Amino acid sequence: MSAPTAAVAAADSAAASGAEAPPVFSVDGLWKVFGPRADRVPADPALASLDAAELRARTGCTAAVRDVSFDVRKGEVFVVMGLSGSGKSTLVRCLTRLIEPTAGRIVIDGEDVRAMDKARLRELRRHRAAMVFQHFGLLPHRTVLDNVAYGLEIQGMGRAARREKAAEVVAKVGLAGMEHRRPAQLSGGQRQRVGLARALAVDPEVLLFDEPFSALDPLIRRDMQDEVARLHREEGRTMVFITHDLQEALRLGDRIALMRDGRVVQLGTPEEIVGAPADDYVRAFVQDVPREQVLTVRTAMRPASPAERTATGPTVAPGTTVSEAIETVAAAGAPARVLDEGECVGVVDAETLLHVVAGHPTPSDAADRSVAEPGTGGPVDGAAGRPADSGGGAGASTTADGSAVAGSAKAGTSASADEAGEAPAGPAASEESV
Repeated sequence: MSAPTAAVAAADSAAASGAEAPPVFSVDGLWKVFGPRADRVPADPALASLDAAELRARTGCTAAVRDVSFDVRKGEVFVVMGLSGSGKSTLVRCLTRLIEPTAGRIVIDGEDVRAMDKARLRELRRHRAAMVFQHFGLLPHRTVLDNVAYGLEIQGMGRAARREKAAEVVAKVGLAGMEHRRPAQLSGGQRQRVGLARALAVDPEVLLFDEPFSALDPLIRRDMQDEVARLHREEGRTMVFITHDLQEALRLGDRIALMRDGRVVQLGTPEEIVGAPADDYVRAFVQDVPREQVLTVRTAMRPASPAERTATGPTVAPGTTVSEAIETVAAAGAPARVLDEGECVGVVDAETLLHVVAGHPTPSDAADRSVAEPGTGGPVDGAAGRPADSGGGAGASTTADGSAVAGSAKAGTSASADEAGEAPAGPAASEESV
């Protein structure tokens, strides 16, 4: 199964399993403002509506996160992406209050994170949500095994028990035989695996990744993406993944929240982001993405005639990517029926598939536009089960100004991992959140 097909299948599975379950994380109206008297900004609609430059000029404040709302379901890989300065790293740090939010509500498993006292917050960071940072933060004087066991040591687990647990996780991330090496004896990819193992060792409910692979070479980065995908496939652990790389987001995410200037400008599955960009900004992001590798035959299929419904010949599943369907149709020299639980729900042929590749309208586009395009009542946040916020909160499909992204904001563009206006977590915060 290809990576895009696996992502679609995982998204379908997560949606099915999480349809009735409450979200692991629920974020509503979240703001983080840096500067003097920051709390007045979200409280005053006139100030909250100002763009970044006007807000700084009038108040001396910078709004890193602006009125963001979303839910993260159990077992989901929820990706937050955007360019440098978009607010994504600030957002993920607010989830466990490594950065204190200015306004809004954050709930984990029904418990208000902002209402937690120090003891409860420490328990959240040590047991329930573990962070994997971009900078590995390994202790240079400790071996791989003892670095991985560090979080268990903080929890108070005995030496023998924590080393046994650490050894299991070290093997799980592909570092068996390296337990007694020190960080200086490891490659960059191996050090990042140690950081991932350290987070996994405490068996958290949620893994939070803050651009963990941005400093790695391309091949090593892909290996680490494969590792994360494998671990998610095997364990089904809930993950929130921050990245500035669209290809990484499409490869890993069940759903993607694309941020700009502190707001979420579109929230949806990879297929929705690529197939129905909310505005020119999102469209510029995805313009270089091979559509056939992300979009599925749901986008390309046409209605089946009565004869086609009962015909024999090639078949594909609804989650099959267009590129895979092209191979099937080309090999058979005939249209393929799309079967969902044995029922024919449509047909794809050379014409409909090529329309998707070329970006031309398809039979399913009219239905898609009624849900996803601006000016039709707004999209629906499928996971949250509520209409998207038209003012730029999570699930919103339009930006405030509808302007296009600069030329550097294209698919696969790399940007600085440091977010403008975002306060980095210090060593103490990093260790406590392990």
